[in-house]
This record gives sequence, structure tokens and C-alpha cells, in this order.
Amino acid sequence: MVDVSGDLVVTRLLTIPSGELRWRFSGSGGPGGQHANTSNTKVMLIWNVEESEVLTDYQRRRLVSELGPVMRIVATDERSQTRNRDIALERLRERVRAALAVRARRHATTPTKSSVDRRLAAKRLRSELKSERRADQGTED
Repeated sequence: MVDVSGDLVVTRLLTIPSGELRWRFSGSGGPGGQHANTSNTKVMLIWNVEESEVLTDYQRRRLVSELGPVMRIVATDERSQTRNRDIALERLRERVRAALAVRARRHATTPTKSSVDRRLAAKRLRSELKSERRADQGTED
């Protein structure tokens, strides 16, 4: 969601000001006829994470480790520059949200008795199959 001022609302606590976003436009490659040759519909959105003034130290460290010091988003999906701008903003929002999301810690568990039994039974079956093949090869000589 882009608010009225053009800032990008990522979460309740994080809004990227439009002044920190740099845009580049160029012609898209591929099919499109005369429209593709005359329109700069390819959009590149650049956001410098390390120089951002709205991030806390924790957010900055996390984003740099997950996404790198500078984020570049390219959108060439649509024939419209406006639509590609919206797509680029949405991609930036989703990537930043995903990088800032705190994942639950995985706790190691012991396998259940039935899962151990299934694994050992499958190993026994595979072993028997291979040993039968070996016995067949030895009798052919």
C-alpha cells in the first residue's frame, strides 16, 4: 500500500519514504511491436538499505544479512510503466516483510517408534532386494 504522500507502507512500524526510493526506466525487451520500441516500460526500483534513515539498527542488520546492502527490483511484466511501478513496489514490500519476519525456532525432536520401524523395514526390504540380485549374478558364471 502506498500512502497519499507516495511513501511505501511495509508494516505497521515501517514506512519507507518515497525520497529513499530511486527509479530507473528503460525500454522493455521482447515482443510488443511499435509500443515496445517507443515506451520506457521497464522499471528498476533501487533502495539503499544501509543508508536508510527509517530503519532501526536491528532491522538494518537483518535486511542487510537477508537481502544485501542495496535492493534492486526489476519489473517488466506489463506494457504499462504505471503498472510495472506498482508491481515493483509490491515486490519490495513483500521481500522486506519476509526478511523482517521472525521465524520460529526449530526444536529437535526424537523420531516416533513407528517412524523408526518404517525406516528400518524399508532398509531391510531394500537390502533383501539387493542381496537377491547378487545371488542371481553369482549363479550365471
